[in-house]
Amino acid sequence: MNETRGSALRPLARVLTDGRTGPVLLFVEGAAGTGKSHLLQELADLPGTAETVRVRWRCGTDGGPPDEDAHRRVPTLWLVDDVHRADEAELRRLRRVLEALEPGSAAAVAYRPEELPAPGLPLGAPPLTYPSRLTVLRHRPAPWDEERVRRAAAEALEADCTDEAVRRLRELTGGVPRVVVDLLAVLGERHPPFTGTAAEVEAAGVPARLAELVLSRTHALPPAHRPVVWAAAVLGEPAGRDELIAVSGLGAAAGGDALLRALETAALAEPAEGRYGFAVPLAAPAVRACVPGPVRQDLHGRAARALGRRQPVPWADVAEHHRAAGDTRRWLGAVERAAESAAASGRHEQAVALLERTLATPGLPPRSRARLAPLLARSAVTGLRSDRTVEVLAQIVRDASLPPAVRGELRLDLGLMLCNQMGRFPEGWRMLEIAAAELREVRPGLAARAMTALSSPYWPGSSLDVHRRWLAEATAAADVSGDEPMRTAVLAGRAGLAMSCADPGAWELAKELPAEDTDPACARQAARGLCNTADFAVWLGFYERAEDLLAAGSDLSARSGAPYMEYNALGTRLLQEWWTGRWPGLAERCEDFVAATADMPFIASDAYVVRGLLAVAQGDWGEAMSWLSQRGTFGTEKLPVPLGATAAGGMIRLALARQEVEAAAEQARAAWAVVAGKGVWPWAAELAPWAVEALSRAGDGAAAHAVVRDFSRGLGRSDAPAARAALIWSRAVLAETEAPDREPRDGLLRAAELYRQAAAAYAELPRPYTRALTAEGAARCVLAADSDVGTGPDAGSVTGAGAEPDTEPGTGAGSGASPVPAADHGDTTASPAPTSNPNPTPIPDSAPAPDHPATPAAIAELEDCARSFTELGAVWDAARARALLRTRLPARKGRPPGRPSHADELSPREAEVAQLAVSGLTNREIAATLHLSPRTVEQHIARAMRKTGALSRRDLAHRLGGTP
Repeated sequence: MNETRGSALRPLARVLTDGRTGPVLLFVEGAAGTGKSHLLQELADLPGTAETVRVRWRCGTDGGPPDEDAHRRVPTLWLVDDVHRADEAELRRLRRVLEALEPGSAAAVAYRPEELPAPGLPLGAPPLTYPSRLTVLRHRPAPWDEERVRRAAAEALEADCTDEAVRRLRELTGGVPRVVVDLLAVLGERHPPFTGTAAEVEAAGVPARLAELVLSRTHALPPAHRPVVWAAAVLGEPAGRDELIAVSGLGAAAGGDALLRALETAALAEPAEGRYGFAVPLAAPAVRACVPGPVRQDLHGRAARALGRRQPVPWADVAEHHRAAGDTRRWLGAVERAAESAAASGRHEQAVALLERTLATPGLPPRSRARLAPLLARSAVTGLRSDRTVEVLAQIVRDASLPPAVRGELRLDLGLMLCNQMGRFPEGWRMLEIAAAELREVRPGLAARAMTALSSPYWPGSSLDVHRRWLAEATAAADVSGDEPMRTAVLAGRAGLAMSCADPGAWELAKELPAEDTDPACARQAARGLCNTADFAVWLGFYERAEDLLAAGSDLSARSGAPYMEYNALGTRLLQEWWTGRWPGLAERCEDFVAATADMPFIASDAYVVRGLLAVAQGDWGEAMSWLSQRGTFGTEKLPVPLGATAAGGMIRLALARQEVEAAAEQARAAWAVVAGKGVWPWAAELAPWAVEALSRAGDGAAAHAVVRDFSRGLGRSDAPAARAALIWSRAVLAETEAPDREPRDGLLRAAELYRQAAAAYAELPRPYTRALTAEGAARCVLAADSDVGTGPDAGSVTGAGAEPDTEPGTGAGSGASPVPAADHGDTTASPAPTSNPNPTPIPDSAPAPDHPATPAAIAELEDCARSFTELGAVWDAARARALLRTRLPARKGRPPGRPSHADELSPREAEVAQLAVSGLTNREIAATLHLSPRTVEQHIARAMRKTGALSRRDLAHRLGGTP
């Protein structure tokens, strides 16, 4: 029961539960389908009124109850429906009943106000003489709001409705409950099944009950009056009196009479003061479909002329009326005006939708196609295209009759869409090359824009030298053109290329971008430059400095109407939040971004990768691989180079975690080849440490050394703090993996020192997660170096931690223990699993001797890492660090022999194992993480399920309060 309805029921409930209270009369008025009968049923079911007699009375059917006088002396609830259908005799009987209501009795009288014989007088004329003891109330059921419509849709349909679909349901039905329910029933029977989109709602048609009601009311009008209803149907929205009469074609006098008659018979309503149309907007198509074709065309022609007199002119509506009227010339002219108006005000998606529909029309005159196609291309590049946009433009660009300048412009915009919004780089690159050649002589400014696009190193393929050559050509072409927006485009390209290569001059170039330019074309190019430069700065590790650029670029994108760049900025912000440790709510923000761009998944590629990295840190390996692989929406080889390297680093790490060492090494070689071929070395930062580890563990030390050497030479003296920290980290990995082959203790201590340097570098950025990973590496190496080491079947890999001795009942000490996981070297996944590395770091079989001076500091550092992981929410990393701590800390003094009792509660170890289990890790993966045997893990999970009463791992997740 909603609050409004509850307030209507309370007075009647009070009367019926207290026989001494004076009688109440409640008038319930509302149009057809607003829930009046439902309210009467709620009154009949009021609790605590069992002694009250219910008398139902539906007017216009059987004349009412046979003996109304019999109920006068007992508490009675009169439920009277459809009073608008009562004849005079029935009204007289009803008036007598209501005048004689006694204390403890009540009546609810429902009617449609638009169908009353005497407007405003539900009981007829003259007005009823109400007794002084009678309380008279009036209630009008409110239409459903969007939230109520959403709940109704969830109850009626299997598919979830999008927000847009719910909004459209509410708009079309006016929130009238009966119409909402009927339309949902139509959608529920739809084939193919309803998927929850607004387009499906609009295509559902008019429910039969609504159609019959509105058509019967229209038909009840004299033929001479019907055109005013037809005019309202053609306009499709409430209109003023003069405009409605003008569209109807009736004169002022005849039109006025027709409108009055239509209002009297409820064929039309007055939804807003001075605006006339249908009470339910969805009724308009039902009437429009019944208007004879020639008459309907004339109505559309008059509607186009009437709307053309509005200020501002709604050009899209004017265009649609001209089209329906069969006036092709005026239709196309209005489409052009509508698209230009929408684009100028930043409504690019509206422009794209209108132009797509128009250009897809068969038999469109070539000249009109040549005028409209560039408008579509420009809006699609600035805004957000659809797949249909690309198909339409690809078909048009093959038209040999197009002027070269038009065809070149279309190729330019089509190439930008293919590269930026679809990830189809080879096609887009070729399209841009052809556009640059076609436009060089006829439109040098646009040629400069194509060349600037080709100068971006972001896409896979060409080397940095090729991009630099294209930038030089773009600069020359822009100077020749004198086109200021294109000069701004080239400046944006120069700033982006300089920042990607860690050129300190990039910051000054970014300052030159005209962020305050009043020319929208210049402003959009400046917004592009600011957002791209901010993105490249984030990849370099300049998180604080990039914030100002990102904020300015986002603001300018919004002000200049460039939604594509707004989405780009959102993706950059997700990466920035991941690296700087702003993880609360980050997974949800990524998923919301993906959902908002569901039909354009490439735009959300940043969100997919960040969500995957979070899943790994949280121990959800299955979800991690799915997200890092873009959930199958497109191949990871189509990702921009830095993002592709980051995703590859994550997947290499997962492969190592699953002991798929050779597969990890192959992926490392392939990913490294892409980065090396591009030559933008700062973009190797998220890949290099993982590539080094994968190659080292696969026994390809030469390739691992080559990675470190090439990375170092490529960076040179460039100012790229994230990449410089990653280079130190890569050297630490190499030193740790090679330590057993040389002088183990000295090699491990050298590796520890490199890890400390890397941790310090990451702390300055700041990157708390990577700092904790590299600090963990330093502690691990120190503990391994300062212990009595030995090699053997239980020796671990790079992590320097062996299997934990297991002294619980039922398991032997360390029996069947897996070797430990490899080192954690980056932001991209959780710790890798055991390895067959032929030269592993030696692992001690017991806690280190207390006289090593470095050991306490290393243990303290490891404890700090575990805390950092826990604070971030990196469940898997925290578990690994705590497991390593347990192998190094001496037994607590004063504790009695044996393990503490946890008869009814989960022990700390059981809770830790259970948490990893519900995250999705297998027993073997948990064993590798916690340095246990798989058999021990199995026993811990069994105990956790027994103590919590869980029936399965999924049930265990619920018992523990959800997955991480």
